[in-house]
Amino acid sequence: MSSKNQNIIACLRWAAAATAIFAVHIFAVHTAALAQAADPALFVAPELTPVAASAATPAAMPAVATSAPHPLPGDITKPEATPSATVPAATPISCSAPAAFSRLDRPLAHTMGRLASGEPLNIVAIGSSSTAGAGASSPAASYPSRLAVELRQRFPGHDITMLNSGINGEETDQMMARFSADVLAAHPQLVLWQVGTNSVLRDRSLDAHSVQLHQGIEELKAANADVVLIDPQFAPAVIVKPEISDMVEQIALAAKEENVDLFRRFAVMRNWYEVQHLSFGDFISPDRLHMNDWSYACWAKLLGGAIAEAASRPVASAAAHPVRATTLP
Repeated sequence: MSSKNQNIIACLRWAAAATAIFAVHIFAVHTAALAQAADPALFVAPELTPVAASAATPAAMPAVATSAPHPLPGDITKPEATPSATVPAATPISCSAPAAFSRLDRPLAHTMGRLASGEPLNIVAIGSSSTAGAGASSPAASYPSRLAVELRQRFPGHDITMLNSGINGEETDQMMARFSADVLAAHPQLVLWQVGTNSVLRDRSLDAHSVQLHQGIEELKAANADVVLIDPQFAPAVIVKPEISDMVEQIALAAKEENVDLFRRFAVMRNWYEVQHLSFGDFISPDRLHMNDWSYACWAKLLGGAIAEAASRPVASAAAHPVRATTLP
């Protein structure tokens, strides 16, 4: 046999061997694929990417709940949740004020008489938004409502009625126009008149206000009622007005000249801020003008104590505590 024929035969044998080997490999791969399909545990499905529903999605299509993927170890963009730190409870704010600011200088004779006789005691609180309760979370958190609770606790068994006649935004002359219907008609033995704030905020004439204030006090005194004036609040929106010092002094002077009592709210709240170092956020609403639940409650507590003391004090002691006008720097 020639060498040429021998080479041809060798090539044919090599090709046959390669074909056999390739056939065996294909059979093995096919067998493994069949085994994976038969055993679900060995079948790995590809991950599906959720598709946001579009307006074209039929309404009848059921919603599919999908869970958020678990963060992979070391994936700093998806940190595992950590327990939040325990926040300590806020320390309750103590309600206090110097006695010089929270004491009424004159005894409340008409109030004292009613309490002594056991007859019903009628109290009217007239004023603007501070009396109506602006800034409080509910009418029950207004100062007249809290004061009624305070006085009933101090004088158990007594019939005490508190009428809130506050209207937001009113000035002194507008309150006086309501005296007949909203104050005197209730035949009160005690009138609490919160006054002055809106006149300051609106830059009204202090001279005109002084005349109105004296006239109003005279009307209330003529009804045989004890009168307690309440001056403006110490709040950011108020103290920026240059007339506030003169208004506070004017109200104090009117109380002295008319021989009625004054609850020094401005001085009390100023003490909270400048001496007790409370922040405005502790006792002023976010509007930076009105009081909040805590300050209304504290005001009522301090005023309730002042009323209780003045309604139990011997009348002769009034001369020992003359009213002093508050002078502001």
